[in-house]
Amino acid sequence: MSNLEITAASSADTFADTPFHSGERAVQQRVGVLEKMATRGQLIRSFMPDQHRDFFQQLPFMIVGSVDRRQQPWASIVTGAPGFVTSPDAGHLAIHAPLLPADPLQQTLVEHAAIGLLGIEPHTRRRNRMNGKVEKSDAAGWTLKVEQSFGNCPKYIQARRPSLVEDADAAAPVVHRSGQLDSAMQKLIAASDTFFIATAYFGKPVDESAVASTANNRQHGVDVSHRGGKPGFVRIDDEKTLTVPDFVGNFFFNTIGNLVEHPRAGLLFIDFVSGDLLYLAVSAELIWDGPEVAAFKGAERLLRFHVEQAIRVEASLPLRWSEAELSPALAPMGSWQA
Repeated sequence: MSNLEITAASSADTFADTPFHSGERAVQQRVGVLEKMATRGQLIRSFMPDQHRDFFQQLPFMIVGSVDRRQQPWASIVTGAPGFVTSPDAGHLAIHAPLLPADPLQQTLVEHAAIGLLGIEPHTRRRNRMNGKVEKSDAAGWTLKVEQSFGNCPKYIQARRPSLVEDADAAAPVVHRSGQLDSAMQKLIAASDTFFIATAYFGKPVDESAVASTANNRQHGVDVSHRGGKPGFVRIDDEKTLTVPDFVGNFFFNTIGNLVEHPRAGLLFIDFVSGDLLYLAVSAELIWDGPEVAAFKGAERLLRFHVEQAIRVEASLPLRWSEAELSPALAPMGSWQA
């Protein structure tokens, strides 16, 4: 009931032209949308449309997913004045920004690394995704080659506006590392209405003998996504365990499908008042049904995370945020409180 094992979807020949890998298709099959989603693969492109290119270039921050040498995913954030991201052509993004102190990207951002990007503008509830590979990296920044580009709906995004703060004389942030959640980490999580999740896929292409396009070549990929809920929607079961409801989405099942194949994830929590960042490396399990799922109104399933590494960096993020306007999509959803 609570493990990630799931029967694989139909034959590779049937899905030779789909951008969805075996884990994503298996979950689509489980929930009854496999055939429907086979016709929606064209929504995932191997290039960025102009509106996506323009969108990325206007943002003051982006969320980044990467993996370390142990195949552990991490979720990170990069930030700068709008324009710190440029798009020289429809197949590339260039990021010109220093990495934040203690951010896992300090170790994972190397040439040819798989990267997932989420461009999100909370106050307009717009978001676009891009997954690709690092083509080059140096002191000036790094360039990504697009492999997959697609949009996301505005569901579950809390509307808050970021603004950059500059403090060139600020001391190096204090970094706290642990194998479990200390009281300050738990306090940050308990108040959160948003987090970001990075996952990875290490399988084979749909058809090794005839990979028709870059979008189908899913030998190795990273994805990073947004999760939103009412404050406290991430339940702290103990200092090593978190439980989160998974709401209905676009049926791509990028995150869930990756976890079926590789049950590890990276989580990023942001304190929108202080600028503290909390990076978590976790193992994951899915709870597909049962009384716990039924008890949370609106939950399609639950995600349970087991903390393996935790890094909290005080006042690391040079952004501050307006008060949040809760997503109207969350109004009918439940909470862990009675």
